[in-house]
Amino acid sequence: MSLLTVGTVAFDTIQTPLGKAEMVVGGAATYISLAASYFTKSINLVSVIGDDFPQAELDYLSSKGVDLKGLQRKAGEKSFFWEGRYHDNMNARDTLDTQLNVLAEFKPVLPEAYRNAQYVMLGNLTPSVQQEVLDQLTARPRLIVLDTMNFWMDTALDSLLDVIKQIDVLVINDEEARQLSGEYSLVKASKKIIEMGPKYLVIKKGEHGALLFYGDNIFFAPALPLADVFDPTGAGDTFAGGFIGYLSETGDLSFENMKRAVIFGSAMASFCVEQFGIERLKGLSRIDIINRVEKFVQLVNFDANI
Repeated sequence: MSLLTVGTVAFDTIQTPLGKAEMVVGGAATYISLAASYFTKSINLVSVIGDDFPQAELDYLSSKGVDLKGLQRKAGEKSFFWEGRYHDNMNARDTLDTQLNVLAEFKPVLPEAYRNAQYVMLGNLTPSVQQEVLDQLTARPRLIVLDTMNFWMDTALDSLLDVIKQIDVLVINDEEARQLSGEYSLVKASKKIIEMGPKYLVIKKGEHGALLFYGDNIFFAPALPLADVFDPTGAGDTFAGGFIGYLSETGDLSFENMKRAVIFGSAMASFCVEQFGIERLKGLSRIDIINRVEKFVQLVNFDANI
């Protein structure tokens, strides 16, 4: 099944307690596409870059089955850039620099072949850009997943709520869920958010795992304890890519399969944080992924001898 992913393709400079990496390839669409490529080979990417973006990295994406006809390259301009510094616990970070560059005037254009996508992953962008993508689709996809952040809740809430009405799955973190709903309890927050439109809600909790809500059903996926976390950047996008990639591969949108998708997304995110940027997502095998998923299963597998 075809998967359409929309988001940034960018450069990051990252400082963590374990080191620093300058001008590494990043961006939501990059992480999403790479993670999803381990499950489906029909990925259509929509984004924008400057002429500073290395061709070798684009060639690598193409080799993973990512179609780049929807990727705009602006001559004489620079790609989106973000620089951040993580604190000792890796749960908090400071943004040191953000340069929108080509993203400032980005207007997504979907090639004709992209417009009948069955699965759509709207990465974290302005709600107006996400809406422009939906407006260009020729038919209702089987599944629309949206990621957003508190910045858009602060600056474009009405537009964000309009887009949320049209989607199937909303993926946000716990802080964002509380802000969007006005509720501190994540259970109460989930009920309010689902009333806004999405059928499913995924709340990411970083090193504390992820929650999946559907009606009165709740599923919790733990985070895998790792000896070293080098770089949390892109972990949420990698989760989203693994999540929708798995659903695209299986074609099963039941709650039970959504639970599996959360685990596969969590497994992909656990790889992402082990190196700076996208490097750990390169060269994985299917066996690597299955073995990592088995570790998640072992975390929660027990005999309730009641």
